[in-house]
Amino acid sequence: MKLDPTAPAPTLDPRGLSVALVSARFNERIVTQLRDGARGAWQRLGGAPAALVEFQVPGAFELPLACKLLAKSRKYSAVVALGCVIRGDTAHFDFVAGECARGLMHAGLETGVPVIFGVLTVENEAQAQERADPSRMNKGGEALEAAVEMAILARDSRE
Repeated sequence: MKLDPTAPAPTLDPRGLSVALVSARFNERIVTQLRDGARGAWQRLGGAPAALVEFQVPGAFELPLACKLLAKSRKYSAVVALGCVIRGDTAHFDFVAGECARGLMHAGLETGVPVIFGVLTVENEAQAQERADPSRMNKGGEALEAAVEMAILARDSRE
């Protein structure tokens, strides 16, 4: 199948797809909302409950390895990383956020499985709350939708 770059975004139909949802426990209150948003999007799209498989890791820094391992397993059509890194008074934010983003990008590029960056990198908790809340910006739902779209693209490019 030849991909048409001018085609509109596909209908997000998760039937036949499986998605690994990997959540960091650090900043748990925020990440729980991201996870709730992702679950809600999966349900709204009509995804099979058993096809959304959830995992947890200690923090954002651990997300890349977990996502790469899950992607390499070939059990999942896509992997979604959810976490939250809030800027503090030290350079720690820069290292964690930057390496998390780099590692997740490498996981997808090295495995060919879509790995979605659903990690909030924010200045303060108010920004995190606004972005994570499923009734407001719902970045968890957006990450899940991106995973479905990219999984469809990956599947169709192999046909």
